[in-house]
Amino acid sequence: MRIDHIGIACHDLEEKIALFERTFELTVVAREVNEEQGVKEAMLHIADGEGGGSYIQLLEPLSADSPVGKFLARRGEGVHHVAFGVPDVSQAMEQIGAKGVRLLDERPRHGSMGSSIAFLHPKDVGGMLTELVQAAEGR
Repeated sequence: MRIDHIGIACHDLEEKIALFERTFELTVVAREVNEEQGVKEAMLHIADGEGGGSYIQLLEPLSADSPVGKFLARRGEGVHHVAFGVPDVSQAMEQIGAKGVRLLDERPRHGSMGSSIAFLHPKDVGGMLTELVQAAEGR
C-alpha cells in the first residue's frame, strides 16, 4: 500500500489549482466532473514511486447537498479524505472488511483517472474518511 492521493475539499477549484501550482509547483494531470459523487475535481501530480504516482485531489462540490458540499458546510475547506493505493481493490475490501471495518461501498466503483475505488467508514478508521484506490493500467 501507498498514499495514492489526499483529497482536499474547496469552494473554488480554479483558485485552489492556482495556489497549488504557484506554491508547490504541482501540475494538473487530470480534470473530471464526477456526477455520481457530485464533484468537479483536479488531480495534481506530486511524484512517482515504486507502487505508482502520488497526487493531490482538489474537489469542488457541484451542489450544496452533495457529500463534499455538506462537508464544506460542516467543516470548511481542508482535507476531506486520504486514499491508499492497493493492487486489487476488491481483495483489499474483502481483507479489511474481514477485520471488522465497515465498507461504505458494497463493490468497487469508478474513480478518478479510470481507477476503481471504495470507501471505508470513517468511524472505523480513526475518524478519517479513507479511500482504497486501484489505479488504472499505466497510471
